[in-house]
Amino acid sequence: MFENKDRTDLKNLGEFGLIDHLTSRIELKNESSNKGIGDDAAVMDFSGMKTLVSTDLLLEGIHFDLAYVPLKHLGYKAIQVNLSDIYAMNGMASQVTVSLGFSSKFPLEAVEELYEGMMIACQKFGVDIIGGDTSASKQGLVISITSIGYAKEEDIAYRNTAKEGNLICVSGDLGGAYVGLQLLEREKLVYLENPNVQPDLEGKDYIVERQLKPEARKDIVLLLKDLGLKPTAMIDVSDGLSSELNHLCRQSGTGCSIYEEKIPLDPMTYDTAREFNLDPTVCALSGGEDYELLFTIEQSDYEKIKNNPDISVIGHITEASAGLNMISRSGVVHELKAQGWNSFK
Repeated sequence: MFENKDRTDLKNLGEFGLIDHLTSRIELKNESSNKGIGDDAAVMDFSGMKTLVSTDLLLEGIHFDLAYVPLKHLGYKAIQVNLSDIYAMNGMASQVTVSLGFSSKFPLEAVEELYEGMMIACQKFGVDIIGGDTSASKQGLVISITSIGYAKEEDIAYRNTAKEGNLICVSGDLGGAYVGLQLLEREKLVYLENPNVQPDLEGKDYIVERQLKPEARKDIVLLLKDLGLKPTAMIDVSDGLSSELNHLCRQSGTGCSIYEEKIPLDPMTYDTAREFNLDPTVCALSGGEDYELLFTIEQSDYEKIKNNPDISVIGHITEASAGLNMISRSGVVHELKAQGWNSFK
């Protein structure tokens, strides 16, 4: 943990002093991390493996609201959403670079909180921070993370390789992050009207955590390897189930049929959505930020996953001409449209 308790202006450290301060406790754990922070570039050696690289940009006011997002949680989440992209390729994440832009409102202690959350996430998932950058920002907090990983060429799962007849699977449950966001937004409005009112989040821990502290599904990648099962295609659910199915099917040149009754919903997600007069299924289809893994498998692999409580089979891949459809609980066919998160709207 960082020891500073007072308010320290970042200008007192300067850019390189800040970098030295934040990274002084980093120890490289992965053999593939030959050289980390401290030189002009990091050096990695994956010994014949294919290298996987993904970058995400998080902007204050667009991707997060500091009115209700603790900085330590934000740091943790920033790492998680990037690792999820590597796991969605059926790979293992091993390194990240962290670039940060701060406005003058952020003292050193706030930056330490953010970085602490990042280091906790990296330690939990066995990932090394090997570089990055810092800068002043006039637009609030800017976070850019690049995640790096590896996989054998034959193990990599792409979005464009789903085949007609494949089963569609998803890990965990969906919609919780979106419903958790609605709860946090409601409590923010209550606070703005009366700052003396304490947030009413009692009994809603699960969905609040789904929004503030998501967990990338490394465990599912490891599970599939243990089962001797390679997905025929895979993508992570960052923008909502409907949007991700559209990506996967469009790139694979296929259609799909999923069944509303098979979509996994946590009871707290379902009940809270109803409290907000929201359709729980719509929250799962269009909410986003669940960071579960959506993947397709051969029908012959069904026996390997059928009894796993953390994997749900929700439908199957069809020919492209059949379109993308959801069959409701009452048997009505609905077209699936990509209505997930869009940062440019």
